[in-house]
Amino acid sequence: MEDKKSIFDYIKQLLSIFGTVVLIIAGISYFIGDEAQSVSSIFSLGSGGISLATLMQFLLLSVVCVAADTIFNTDLLIKNMPLLLRNLLFFTTASIAVVVMVLVFDWFPVGQMWAWISFIICFVVCTVGSTIITRAEERAENKKMQDALNRLKK
Repeated sequence: MEDKKSIFDYIKQLLSIFGTVVLIIAGISYFIGDEAQSVSSIFSLGSGGISLATLMQFLLLSVVCVAADTIFNTDLLIKNMPLLLRNLLFFTTASIAVVVMVLVFDWFPVGQMWAWISFIICFVVCTVGSTIITRAEERAENKKMQDALNRLKK
């Protein structure tokens, strides 16, 4: 059974996603920002930092991800849907949102195949990484609950 979430839970999730993305972009910017400056609007300041426009774009993407997560991965709006379908719909929504943002904000050259291949590889790696972390967190929480139940039974 899922606890009812407060607005602070959603803000925490939003800031966690946003903070992680900003750290990743900052790291990439530090190492290759000057080389990528002429190719991507994300690196418009080169290795000098991340522009306010880019930060707001990633904040918007974080909002979309939290909204999609709320819709597809909680029982708030959808009660009877298999977990696999929920996850598929979530990642499809996130993928579409990123593609739209690539097109609208000129994140990388749309006509260059290597850019799309790099994007797909990065997206898959990040998706697999976040899935592994989420599963580990779920297992730890389940173990904690099972231990508490075992103590209660004794």
